[in-house]
Amino acid sequence: MNVVIQTTRKTHDKEGGKMTGKRFSERLYCSAQEIWTKSQQHPFLVELKAGTLDPECFIYYLKQDYLYLLDYAKMYAIGSMKAEDLETKVKFAELLHSTLSVEMEYHRQYVGHFNVTREQLEQTSPSPTTISYTKYILDVATQGSLAELVAVLLPCMWSYREIGSEFVKFPGALDHPLYREWILMYSSDSFGELTHWCIGLLDRLAENLHEQELTRLEEHFVIASKLEYMFWDMAYRQEQWPI
Repeated sequence: MNVVIQTTRKTHDKEGGKMTGKRFSERLYCSAQEIWTKSQQHPFLVELKAGTLDPECFIYYLKQDYLYLLDYAKMYAIGSMKAEDLETKVKFAELLHSTLSVEMEYHRQYVGHFNVTREQLEQTSPSPTTISYTKYILDVATQGSLAELVAVLLPCMWSYREIGSEFVKFPGALDHPLYREWILMYSSDSFGELTHWCIGLLDRLAENLHEQELTRLEEHFVIASKLEYMFWDMAYRQEQWPI
């Protein structure tokens, strides 16, 4: 992985149960590692890496991911509102603009490679899993602290970085004419820098929190990681409403 996690263990002071200078992100990484491993072992990602994934599954994924990004962008807006320092407010505002103006436009152009029009993309209805995922993260973002918002926002970004970093090293992964672009985006230096910034922000926000608060952040992080797995599975099955 390109984002370096220190291997020192987290400790707490005896009186207040607060963190004493160790990185909280290491604890989160360990908590989610099994889930992320299972995600990378899911047929959707295994076949995507090998270039054998059914394009219909990928088209389904792109459409649902577009809807997901609409709500993910709201997380940045809420983050800018909740941040107490100007630098963090500005960074979240920049991420909001980048997601709405750059990443979503990238999606609109990218689906054209699969003969999907912008109109078809915009008319997509959210799946049950997409609704469950976005509702969860937005509930946490609106009702919780900035640290909780970052904890529930980070698994998507960080796990995608893990996936991109692994895929780009896989022999032949970049030979696929359609999936190559996706792999390059999530293995890029710019995406790695963004991931590193979010990890660092959460570490700073966690520094003076008590164990009860840290446990809540960890729970959000793990649940969001599980929802990420469900998102891959949903796309592979091309999930539909039962009625």
